[in-house]
Amino acid sequence: MTFATLGLIEPLLRALETLGYQTPTPVQAQAIPAVLAGRDLMAAAQTGTGKTAGFALPLLQLLTMEGPKVAANSARALILCPTRELAEQVHASVAEYAKHLPLTTYAVYGGVSINPQMMKLRKGVDILVATPGRLIDLFRQNALKLNQLQTLVLDEADRMLDLGFSEELANIYRMLPKKRQTLLFSATFSDDIRLLAGQMLNDPLSIEVSPRNVAANTVKQWVVPVDKKRKAELFVHLMRKGRWKQVLVFAKTRNGVDALVDKLQGLGINADGIHGDKPQATRQRALDRFKASEVQILVATDVAARGLDIEDLPLVVNFDLPIVAEDYIHRIGRTGRAGNTGEAISLVCADEVNMLSAIEMLTRQTLTRKMEPDFEPEHRVPDTDASGQVVKKPKKPKKPKTSGGGGKRNLGKWVDSGEVAPAEPSIKPVRKVPVFNTGPRKKK
Repeated sequence: MTFATLGLIEPLLRALETLGYQTPTPVQAQAIPAVLAGRDLMAAAQTGTGKTAGFALPLLQLLTMEGPKVAANSARALILCPTRELAEQVHASVAEYAKHLPLTTYAVYGGVSINPQMMKLRKGVDILVATPGRLIDLFRQNALKLNQLQTLVLDEADRMLDLGFSEELANIYRMLPKKRQTLLFSATFSDDIRLLAGQMLNDPLSIEVSPRNVAANTVKQWVVPVDKKRKAELFVHLMRKGRWKQVLVFAKTRNGVDALVDKLQGLGINADGIHGDKPQATRQRALDRFKASEVQILVATDVAARGLDIEDLPLVVNFDLPIVAEDYIHRIGRTGRAGNTGEAISLVCADEVNMLSAIEMLTRQTLTRKMEPDFEPEHRVPDTDASGQVVKKPKKPKKPKTSGGGGKRNLGKWVDSGEVAPAEPSIKPVRKVPVFNTGPRKKK
């Protein structure tokens, strides 16, 4: 099968030839004909499978072949993305595909001045890529009208719910014309996403080109147990032992990112970090330097779990496990892309055992544990498996009471010296799913 057999027009085929695209990926082969036929679509595919081209190519063709010229302050197609990084990446791809077409594209997102974006929208754009918050801001300031909208694309919809955009999605739904084509693309399909699709899509065609919530088999994964206080020390040890050249590291918090970067820089290691508190220009500069191999270690929060497309990235390290298990798949999906192999190492301490268990249950595999000499944890990480169970070490029976004697009293409940109390359960954040047939929901 070729892109020509999918019915794409010559200007798009020319752009794909320039980019070196030869054979459609499975998601592209199924999505492109469905979108060209005008169907609503609900498609699940792992990151790195080419899903952006799966919706962008037929969308560009439909806009070229159909519909009136875009009006002032209007857009004919809208692509919603959860983060600025992903919006920029999607827009860059769309612009490349549209190189030989008479269409205009633009991306808007928060963290930068809204005024240049308002000026750009005055003439209207055919395809607008946007994050939910900035889109609503532009709409409320009358800088954007959506009455001419033909197609809505929800990209990484599960991530939008994870980031708390449920109310924004409900507001956007009320802003849209009822007659439109809607395409929902996501790396994973949770029950919340299926409910969202049922509310926003009309008789959609469903595509799943990979097993539900399974990590890419091109990524070799393992876990290194360690005490929390020694994670940074272990990371530096592993980096020097493995002579790592380029590593993307995920930390749970912004403070955690800054602390690890400061420690690495203090040791003379070329490291930088990105998180939501840093200005967009600073984050982009750090990412560009990492891609150009000017920075050896890039530490990020989950704001960078999606939207990062780094060619031939060999290694991802989970310095902290993610709170939401699905984010593990997106994190390690930064490596092992486009047929290449990669590695993903997770540094796990005792109080992350429930997160580890959730990840193994989601990915349907028990991750191999590799103990690093001299870093064996004092606080044992309980055994886990793909069933989602935490295997606790059995307690020793209590000693029978003896009468008399001068032994110690009131010792309370005791445990074996090699045992630790099980970690507190990891509570997965509750994700609100927008209900579009009611008024705006109040925040609790």
